[in-house]
Parts: sequence; C-alpha cells; structure tokens
Amino acid sequence: MTTSSSARRLAAFESCRRDLVVLAYRMLGDMGRAEDMVQEAWLRWEGHEVEASSPKAYLTTVVTRLCLSELDSARARREESRADRLPEPVDLDEGGISRVERIEEVSMAFLVMLQRLTPAERAVLLLHDVFDFEHQEIAALVGNNAAACRKLLERARQHIAMERRVLMARPDEHRRLLRAFLNAASAGDTRALVELLAEDATMITDGGAEGRAVGRQRNLPRPLYGAARIAAFVAATTAAREGELQVEEHELNGQPAVVFWAGDRPFAALLLAVADGKIQRVFFHADLSRLRYLGRRGLPA
Repeated sequence: MTTSSSARRLAAFESCRRDLVVLAYRMLGDMGRAEDMVQEAWLRWEGHEVEASSPKAYLTTVVTRLCLSELDSARARREESRADRLPEPVDLDEGGISRVERIEEVSMAFLVMLQRLTPAERAVLLLHDVFDFEHQEIAALVGNNAAACRKLLERARQHIAMERRVLMARPDEHRRLLRAFLNAASAGDTRALVELLAEDATMITDGGAEGRAVGRQRNLPRPLYGAARIAAFVAATTAAREGELQVEEHELNGQPAVVFWAGDRPFAALLLAVADGKIQRVFFHADLSRLRYLGRRGLPA
C-alpha cells in the first residue's frame, strides 16, 4: 500500500471512528471493549489490500461482526445472563463520543433495552434504524436471510416501543427529580422517595460478577420492582454510607447523573430514567472495574 493510500485510509477511518465506537458501545455496553473492536477493525482494514468503495460501510460491517463474535464468547454470555448487569456508564466527552446526534440512544435506559435483545436483534436494529443498512446487507452480516432480518427488526422494535417512554425527558425535569431523590435518600425519607417513584418503578444495582456489600447490605442480585420496596432499600443503603462518600453531579450517557467518590476513587454512579414527572428506573452502577469513564473528580457537569 502506498503512503498516500495509507493516509487516505487513516483519514477515512478517523472521520467515522466516533460512529464506530458508538455502534460498538451500544452493542457491547462496555466502552473499553468497544474501543478494542474499533481498533481491531482498523488493523484489519490497514492490512486489507483491496480498497473499499465505502469505507464507512466496510468498517461498520467489520465492527458489527467483531461485536457479534465477542457477544458469542463464553465470557460475554455469562456476563449478559446476569439479571443485575448494567451497561458501563460513560461521560460522553471522556469517551470521545460527545457529538452523538440522538442523545437518547446512548442513555442508560436505551442501552439496558438493547441489552435485553439478542445480539442479532441488537445488530439489525442499529444497522437498519441508525446506519440505514438495507435488509439484504444486514442479512449477510448476521448470517441470515432478508426475511428473517425483517422479523428480527420487528421484534426488536416491539421490545423498544414498550419502553420508549422512559427515553425522553427534559433535562431540567430530569435534574429536579435526581436532586429530589438524593435529598430524600440522604434524609432516609421513604415517604418522599415513594412519591418521587412511579408505582411500577424498577431498580437495578450492578455490583459486578462478585457483588458489592455496603455494611450489611449487598447489591441486589436481580431487579427490584415497586416504589415502596425501592424506597425502603434506598433509605437503608444510604444510611449505611452516610458521611463516607462525596457526591458530585455529572452528565453520564448524555443525561444528569451522580457519581459517588470515596476519596479520589469512584465508588458508584447513579442514573435515572424519568417520564411523566416520575422516576421510572433507578440504575445504580457499583462495579469498580467498569467505572472508568465518569469524568474527572471535582469537575461536575
């Protein structure tokens, strides 16, 4: 490959790197692994002798295949089978994906929805609805025919539609409910917490594969349902750490969120999904190995 050809490839790769990272992050729910997939795609393209008529389409295809292969690994299957697993929370600036066009599609709520889909459904939905791939092109990628891909897309859209309402909330409303939730939790005010939460609210706490303990309280091994049960759990666990953690507001996954710090180290991140003036979902991420992109200490958003 000539120097000029190599330079053209590098420029083309850099121009679509962000979109590729966002695709891989949505597929895997892990920013570090997403960056690895994109870097591997570059290495494969760099070593490929034939020029691609559409570099972005070629690289998107390679990244998708790499992600599907990654999700098919035994380790990934074990991780994704955990009922308490959450996607990795990310400060979009730190992750290099701050200019995402549709911010709700990197929100924690949306990523949790994607994680509930099969890898093939995930790929078909993202490639068709975000990257405008045709069914025939997608079929070759996921090892299926076009008709089957249409069915996969239909199922994926149905799953997403059921949860779509929790994706859209004004930032000011989101921030107001987040602060009210923190104040009520700090005060141990279960009545106020119940008022803030939707009656059918859901809480997921991710303490990693081995779990995390706070005093006598452990993270929830499966989602917790219902405003009263969530309020009781939040009040109890907040009291167990009262005064030990510093709290900072940050913007994670494009929305107001909170990072808890133990000294200079992140302890956990709290993200909410809000709709209709109530908190619909509470996501508490406390897997220390996956709190790498939260923004810098002392620089709240």
